Amino acid sequence: MRDEFEPAEPPILQSGLPYAPPERLPGMAPLDPADWILVDDAFAAQMALREQLIAGRRDRVIALQDEARPAAEELLDEVLAALRQRPDYAVAAGQVTRPDGACVPLDRGDPLATLGRLVQQDFCLLEKRGEEHVLTGAVLCFPANWTLAEKFGHPLIRIHVPVPEYDEGLARRVQRLFDGVQAGRPLWRANCLVYADPGLHVPMSETLTRAERHPREGAFLRSERQSLWRLPRSGAVAFGIHTFMIRRPA
Repeated sequence: MRDEFEPAEPPILQSGLPYAPPERLPGMAPLDPADWILVDDAFAAQMALREQLIAGRRDRVIALQDEARPAAEELLDEVLAALRQRPDYAVAAGQVTRPDGACVPLDRGDPLATLGRLVQQDFCLLEKRGEEHVLTGAVLCFPANWTLAEKFGHPLIRIHVPVPEYDEGLARRVQRLFDGVQAGRPLWRANCLVYADPGLHVPMSETLTRAERHPREGAFLRSERQSLWRLPRSGAVAFGIHTFMIRRPA
């Protein structure tokens, strides 16, 4: 499902995945902090689409609670620190030059939009509220058949309402995972689903059935490299989503 920001041709595709083939996708595993931010062969095209979405669909792709602003600012600082270690980025006092040559002003008053223009990865901020982690902020340009508005401000178990496998037992395990991730020791996993349409910005309501959201047949594979990164000052967890879209092997 595309809109005017994502033309049908040509689709934005990567040439492959930087991890095991779909039939051997890894489960949750330690992540080398140096690999937190990825740059792949679809960087320029994905970033151009992200720029358009942030400029023209901001209310759909960015949300931030006032009390989550310190965590968002801290996340920007953490990403900038990671980019300073990369030879393909140039971080200066007031701007960052991306690998595609684009210069992004550092607007600390708008941390999530700035993040969305710096890297391919989407970010969801989850903060502990009572016994659960709640989605308090996000820059989500490439939703995979869900909408930020329906999930924003809700705890993990509510966020996963349309997922039948996400029962109370799984919810407890995921909550323990979020509680246990440590600063400086991030985690990652990946998923992979078949898609008929290679669109990246695919918001869909949770009221649709699983069959409507995920057809069984299609020519493309969409895979998310997901990461969990604990922010040391605020204690928030940054859930990162780097989206890959590739042609389905014959």
